[in-house]
Amino acid sequence: MDVSGFIQLIASLAEVFIALVAIRIAMQQKKAYGWYIAITFGLFVVFNIIRVFTLGMPAELDALVFLIAGISMLYAMWLLWNEQ
Repeated sequence: MDVSGFIQLIASLAEVFIALVAIRIAMQQKKAYGWYIAITFGLFVVFNIIRVFTLGMPAELDALVFLIAGISMLYAMWLLWNEQ
């Protein structure tokens, strides 16, 4: 694994941690936005793992995963905005 792959692996570990914290927020504090943040970062982990390990994935599916992650985070931000 080259340096960029190692950096992506570290980033993926950070994303896993963020997803776990978001799940904790969703479950313990009963905040729906926690689930959407967890979905977003979970998909980012999948996206990075596919890139690091050069797994064959069609470009369209790759783009769809990234789009769903973005929409999920957008909805989480909307929920946070409306909470105030």
